[in-house]
Amino acid sequence: MRNALLSVSLFLMSVPSAGAAQVDDNTAIQIAQPRETIFERGADRKLFAESATAADNFYGFWNNGSQSLLDAAISKEFVDHTLPAGRPQGPTGPAIASRAFLAAVPDLRAEVVQRLFVGDRVVSHLRFTGHFTGEFMSRKGNGEPIDFIATDILRVRDARITDNWHLEDNLTFLQQIGVILKQ
Repeated sequence: MRNALLSVSLFLMSVPSAGAAQVDDNTAIQIAQPRETIFERGADRKLFAESATAADNFYGFWNNGSQSLLDAAISKEFVDHTLPAGRPQGPTGPAIASRAFLAAVPDLRAEVVQRLFVGDRVVSHLRFTGHFTGEFMSRKGNGEPIDFIATDILRVRDARITDNWHLEDNLTFLQQIGVILKQ
């Protein structure tokens, strides 16, 4: 299984540019609006507003792969603290990952189930859904339903995401597309 997860990371590096999902930036942001938002009492309203805008743009980006949303969301000094093997550090990393997922799941939807604001951190519980109709790891999809979760911890400074610690349920994703057999 470890080899399969490493293969996913390496595959994400080799995916050619795919067309963005068929939603515009405003729709992509609307899809990603959190179902529930929690913030600490006495939170700085300006920081809250800046953090919300950065997070909205970031999760909108996952819905359509828009470079303008990614540029509006993350800092040029962006650091991925849980960088998968083979993925480049900085703003290029999320762009490559997005292209790979949209190539595999063109109707990918990233929905924020809940979002917590604490100081300069935004914690998001995400749900990714869609259908495997594209290609992933030399495998062609047949419309298999995709439904897995992820969690992000983002740090926001000067209205941009500077850091991300994330965890995706890659095992479920790989089982759903048939790369790993379900037990």
